[in-house]
Parts: sequence; structure tokens; C-alpha cells
Amino acid sequence: MNVLVVGLGVSGIACIKGLSKSDVKIYAFDESSKENLKDRLKEIEGIDVEYFFGNEEINKINIKKINYAIKSPGIKYEAPIIEKLIKNNIEVISDIEAAYRATNSTIVSISGTNGKTTTTTLIGEMVRESKKPYKVTGNIGFGIYYDAITAKEEDILVAEVSSFQLAGTSKYKPHISVLTNITPDHLDYHHTIESYVEAKFKNAIYQDENDYAILNYEDSTIRNHIDKIKAKKIFFSSERLLESGIFVENGHVFYRKNNNKEFIIKAKEIFIPGKHNLENAMAAAGAAIALGIEISVIAKVLKEFKGVEHRLEFTGEYKKVKFYNDSKGTNPDASIKAIQGIDKPIILIAGGYDKQSPYDDFIKAFDNKVKALILLGQTAEDINKCALKYGFRNIYRVETMDEAVKKSFELAEEGDNVLLSPACASWGMYPNYEVRGRDFKERVNYYGGNNKKI
Repeated sequence: MNVLVVGLGVSGIACIKGLSKSDVKIYAFDESSKENLKDRLKEIEGIDVEYFFGNEEINKINIKKINYAIKSPGIKYEAPIIEKLIKNNIEVISDIEAAYRATNSTIVSISGTNGKTTTTTLIGEMVRESKKPYKVTGNIGFGIYYDAITAKEEDILVAEVSSFQLAGTSKYKPHISVLTNITPDHLDYHHTIESYVEAKFKNAIYQDENDYAILNYEDSTIRNHIDKIKAKKIFFSSERLLESGIFVENGHVFYRKNNNKEFIIKAKEIFIPGKHNLENAMAAAGAAIALGIEISVIAKVLKEFKGVEHRLEFTGEYKKVKFYNDSKGTNPDASIKAIQGIDKPIILIAGGYDKQSPYDDFIKAFDNKVKALILLGQTAEDINKCALKYGFRNIYRVETMDEAVKKSFELAEEGDNVLLSPACASWGMYPNYEVRGRDFKERVNYYGGNNKKI
């Protein structure tokens, strides 16, 4: 077999490491130069790979020799290398499709527009607490293909998966799928909301009656497509009592099946705050129940879990002003949830890469809670115009995160909350939201008085 790995990011490197354990000839392509990738290439030194760098080397690849290609998630289908592969009828799949084909381990696959990372981490903690062997993987960790190749059959792979990865699947069939919610996102990649929704539903569409789908009943998009899902369904709802599934009644979370109602936890005992985290907790509980994990274990984790980095992460308090890092708010809906979860008054730092998202609902969510808006990045002008349209005028434009944090300290008064929740991706300014969030935290720490050199 001749396999081409397209893209040498985290997933591409993981694929090469995994493929090196199989009897295949590995080819790799990246549009960047070898010099720019030298640090990543050190991770796979000693592995026999034939490399091609830059679009000018595409024609050097003997495409007809390639049996299939594994595409890194962020590479668009309009990329010249992908168009050439498809034109030559070469199968192009994502790393999660390749991982599924390569393993017999149980896969728990978590997707949705928001809440994926928190839900995935919660499920991982529940599996760990139950003493079952597991790996947390996908968009968390070192890349799902390598984890799948090296997993034992009894291991549970708890995988956060994106719409980019799901778009490149044709057989992907996790034993347990989770869909947290679906709102418009990544339209620069998928082009239409219909294509985005179709990709998200690939998390569950190939499952059968022996599998489980954990679904948010309050999401109208999910509810309108459930007839497509053949798996056994466990619904969760933060709004209504369900005849079957996980729901809240008088501040208590229950699981009901076959008229048997079982108490899980008091909603107020869930450590991480906010309605969105209540939904994440119920989604994780549904997956754990499908895995046969005891309710007592589920409740213990929900009481103790402190949240994930970059998602409404408390960063510090200086002169009675609190700072929160929500760099993982990479779309308007995620940032709306962050605003809802923080007390007023809020000084909000937003803006970043343009994913062609509308900002109307984002601005409407300010709801007299946001007192000042600090904008940076590619989308600053679009968000600025949208805010003015709705009568919000206390806006400050900056060029860098350093300027944004410095301005927030200038504006903040005792009792204020400074929130970084960009409503946009980090690309163009940072390689990912993690780097953006850590930059924010370092600068908060610096301007807060711990004057270490940044």
C-alpha cells in the first residue's frame, strides 16, 4: 500500500507515526517549506517517508501510485493537492476515518459546535474513575490515528472530533456518538450551513442498532434530523422533562429509562457553572451510562471536575477586577454562552479570524452586561459595525493582545469582569486558541503587577 499524508500538523505527524507501524510506503505533502517545518519533522526522524514540500512539488508526486490519502482536518477541499487527488479518483479520508478502519477499540466520539472539549474531558474522567482502560484523543492529545494504532482492543478511545474531520468520513462508526449542539460555524470551510450540518451528523449517521447516540433534545437542528440516526438514542434536556433520557426536575438531574427514574446529582452540585456546562455534564453522563459506568462514579466526577483550560477559565483578580480566559470561544454562540455565564459588568475582548459568521446574536447577548468592547484581529471592523447597528458604542480598537489587555486594565473599575471570548478563531494572529489564551493569561499576569518580562 502507498499512503499519502497531506499536511504535517498534529494529526499528520500522528498519522505518519502510526503508519510506520504498518507495512506501507509513506508519502507526505505539506504546502509549507521544509525549513518552516523543521521542528515538526524532528518528531518523525528515522521514519522512512518520501516528502514533498510546497505546491510547486505537487506534480512530482506519482498520484497514480497512491492507494489513498489521509488529509489533515484544516486543509480545505479546494486545496490544489486535494483537487488533484479527487480528480484522479484517489480516496481522500480524514484521520478519524483512518483510525476507525485501523482499530477494534471502542470509540466514543464527541462533536458539536460548542462544548466538545469539556464534554470529552468529562467523559474521560468518568472512564478513568471507573478504572476502565482509555485514551482521550482526537482534537485533545497527540492525534487519533496513532492512538488507535497503539490501542489495545479493551481500550476506550474518547475522541473529540471536528466537522473538518467528520467531512472526510465514509464509514466512521463509533460505538457511542455525542452531539452537544449545532449552530452555524466554519462556513468559510463548509460554505453552507447545510454542508456543516451534514458533516456534524456524520458522527452518528453510520451507527446501527447496537450503538448509542447521545443527543441534545433542546437543539432544534438535532431534533429535526433524529430520524436519520439508527442507534439507540439517549436524549438530554435542560428545559423539559423527558419520558426517556436525562433531564432536570426541581434542580435535580435524573436519568429515566423504561419508567425507571434514577437520581444522578443536584444541578447546583456540578462544580463548573452555567447552563451550557449543565448540558455538557448531562451529555457526558449519557455517554458514561452507555458505557455501563455507575451513577455514583458519574456524580463524583461532576462534583469534582474543575473545568478545562481556555473555557471560562478564571485567570486572576487584581484590585478587585476578575479576569477570565475563554479563548476557546471561537464562534459567536460559544461567546454568547460565556457572556451569559459571567456576572456584569463585563469588559469584553473579542475578534480574530473571519469564519464568515454573523455577529447579530452575539451583540444582542450583551444585554446591558457588557460595558466596553475591545476589538482586535481580522473581524474587528465587522463586529464594530454590527455593534454600532445595535446602538453599542463603547468600543476600542487595538492591534495586539498586549494592547487589548493593557486597555482592559485602563478601563476596569472595582467589581468589573474582564472576559476574553473572541467569537472568532485565532488563525492569522496565533496558530491556535491555546496559544492565544496563554498569551492573554501572561499579559494579565504582567499588567496585574507580576512584572515578569513577556
